[in-house]
Amino acid sequence: MSNLLTKKMRYYFQLLRWNKPSGRLILLIPAGWSLWFAPSAPPSIFILGLVILGGLFVSGAGCIANDIWDRQFDKKVRRTKERPLANGKVSLKAAWILLISMLFFSLIVVLYIPTESRNLCLQLATLSLPFILLYPSAKRWFKFPQLILSICWGFSVLIPWAASESSLAGGLPLLFCWLATIFWTFGFDTVYAMADEIDDKLIGLNSSAISLGKGSIKTVSFCYFSTCFLLAFGAFKANLGLTFWPFWLIATLAMQREVILLNSKPKGIKSSGSHFSNQVRIGSLLLLGMVLSKLI
Repeated sequence: MSNLLTKKMRYYFQLLRWNKPSGRLILLIPAGWSLWFAPSAPPSIFILGLVILGGLFVSGAGCIANDIWDRQFDKKVRRTKERPLANGKVSLKAAWILLISMLFFSLIVVLYIPTESRNLCLQLATLSLPFILLYPSAKRWFKFPQLILSICWGFSVLIPWAASESSLAGGLPLLFCWLATIFWTFGFDTVYAMADEIDDKLIGLNSSAISLGKGSIKTVSFCYFSTCFLLAFGAFKANLGLTFWPFWLIATLAMQREVILLNSKPKGIKSSGSHFSNQVRIGSLLLLGMVLSKLI
């Protein structure tokens, strides 16, 4: 009985992608950028904890929604055919229950946000929900579904800022942080889509990697340049200290190094996965620079 329960829990964790921390971190990193760009930085431990919990629940909900939409397609794609819904380890009913649970827990997190910020955060969370639930279907009808995901990621900047500042009157630091997140997400998710390019073409799904074709890598390079320079402008306007800039320089060079490596490696699951993991490290490096610039 205990072994069966352990297996079920493992499958549920796989459905939520909680067994892959890099996928959760890459959502929480822009939330961290936002909190440390905010005028009240550094954030309180309480707000920081709520943002982390909310990120875990919302990202889990998004992953489940994605797998519900794609359960038939996932069976035909090498990278996804062993996902719990695709291989039958988790039932559709259980997936729906878990999805509703994640959305409920996300709501609870928002309700714990201090009163002066709660209504705005609730409005933003409500506004984000259609994008989160719509994104998995976008690859069926939109040539650039990664743009929808980028908008989803943008809320990971707006909601933490609202929770911390009780408004979105953030001026240029908020705008630049939000735009940097949009560009960064479009870049790394375009690379991630390259892993499925062959299978997606066979089953008739869209992605930015397919739509951009030979221009994919140049577009990713542009996205990463834009990310770093927007963060630089935002950091300047947010009055981050000198400590931030060596981290920024290393991260900027590292992002372009990753683009160069894309040109030298064959497309595939391994190279896309490695690139994704390295973006988590680079984004974390930028966040570390922001944190230290406020603490030192």
